[in-house]
This record gives sequence, C-alpha cells and structure tokens, in this order.
Amino acid sequence: MGREAAWLAALVGAAALQWGCASHAPATRASAGRGAVTPGASAHADRGNPPFYDVLGHRYYVLATSEGYRARGVASWYGRDFHGLATSSGETYNMHALTAAHKTLPIPTWVEVTNLDNGKHVVVKVNDRGPFVDDRIIDLSYAAALELDMVRDGTARVEVRALTAQRAPVVTTASAMPPPASAPSAPPAPPASAGIALISSAEAAELPASAGAEQSLYAQVGAFTDGANAGRLVDRLKGSGFANAFVVSEPDGRRTLHRVRLGPLRDEREFDQVRSRLRSLGFGESQLVTAR
Repeated sequence: MGREAAWLAALVGAAALQWGCASHAPATRASAGRGAVTPGASAHADRGNPPFYDVLGHRYYVLATSEGYRARGVASWYGRDFHGLATSSGETYNMHALTAAHKTLPIPTWVEVTNLDNGKHVVVKVNDRGPFVDDRIIDLSYAAALELDMVRDGTARVEVRALTAQRAPVVTTASAMPPPASAPSAPPAPPASAGIALISSAEAAELPASAGAEQSLYAQVGAFTDGANAGRLVDRLKGSGFANAFVVSEPDGRRTLHRVRLGPLRDEREFDQVRSRLRSLGFGESQLVTAR
C-alpha cells in the first residue's frame, strides 16, 4: 500500500524513556515518514496543536488558522498497521473513518481532497500529524484512499482545500466524522444540494474553543502510572537544579497518569535550552506540551 510497516527502534526507545510505564500514552510511529510527534497537553481540546513540534530532526510550526489553505502535492495513506493506535489528537485511529494526517494544519480541520488524476474527491477530518516525507502533503485513512481510488497505487497527486467547519461535511460514506464536539452551537448541516463552502479570505475554519486561549509552554520529561516513580523523577530533576519540576496527575481511561514537567517556559528558545541541558545530564528526550 506504499507504506513501510516497520517501527524505528531508536524512536521507540526514546518514547519508552519518555513515557515510562504509560503503555496507553500517544503512540510513537515512524512508518513511511511518520515520526515521534510532540503532542499538545492531553487534558485539553488543544491536544495536537502545540506552537511547534520536532520530528526526525525537523521542526514544524502549526498554523494558527486554516483560513485560505489550498495546496497541491502527493497524498499517501495508512491503514491496518496503525488501526487502533492513538492519533496526535488523542482520538483512536480508525482506518474505516474519513480522517487524515497533516503536518501543520490545526487539529481538527476539515479538508476536501481531490485526486487530480481522476477527479474524485472526499472530505476528511485532520486529526493526526504526518506524513513526514518531503514530497507528501497529506496522509489519508484507508477509507479516504478508497474514495479517491488510490489504494492500489499507494499515492496520488491531490489538491487539498480547507473547509468551513461551521457546516457539516456532506458525504455519502457512513464512516464520515461529525463536526467537533467543541462547537455544539454550529448550525444544522445544509442539504446535500448546497454542497460545502470552501474557506475564503474572510472566513476561517472554526478551531476548538481553547485554541485561542493563552497557553503556557512546558517541557515534559516523563509520564508514569505509578505516582511514586513520578515523584522520584521530580526529586532527581530538582537535585540537578531544575527547581520548576512538578507533577500533573490526570485521568487516562481507567487509571491515572502522572506527568513530570518543567516550566512554565518563556518561549521556544528556553525550551531548546532546557531540552539540551536535560540531554547532557542523562535525562533523555523531553517533549514540548502546552496547557492553559
């Protein structure tokens, strides 16, 4: 299907160090250009929308809005190997739903993807990050690839255009994703004949309510299901001069995750300095997270 199914051992090792024994933490994927993505704070709707994140040595900056987004390039797809894993948004990846991964569009954003070779098009919800390959602009779910008739080839030349989230996608596939839960006041979906309005220069796709709120930056050093382990890491960090180390305990399904963080941090430069210092002291990789 045009995608490698192998996990990159180095990235998996780094993720294991980061997340401790939290087996339900966001999955680290590095198949066919899908790398370890720095997620947003998991307890908030802005998860997946940090100001920036690093993958495979490259820094990506998340767009503040999807307003006016329109681009052409190569689309790929991902399927069974990732079915059931966590996406960057925190949702579970469902290969039979109409979703997609994009490197910089805000999560969630609805986009219309048109196969330039056959004219077929599909509306998908961006809820994941990737693909991290230079010549690809979007990674589609298996269901979306079927709609575009590109499963066999693996890739296709496409045009991607952002849609207004205020209007529900008008599609015929039963697996289509509904409008975001953060926008309960959205007007009812227009009739099929009305189609979907594309974003114009004066009309931006609706973002989660929390996306516009002021956010603080933190370096996350680890996450544990055992609070005692998190406490020991905080003690080690403070003993190494990180006086701003603390634990955030949050429910994660049937259990509680204890995340060890440093901050708040002033800006991107301070995050890079903290991450470099943590590496030099043997604490491994840290991850950028945001919280209100």
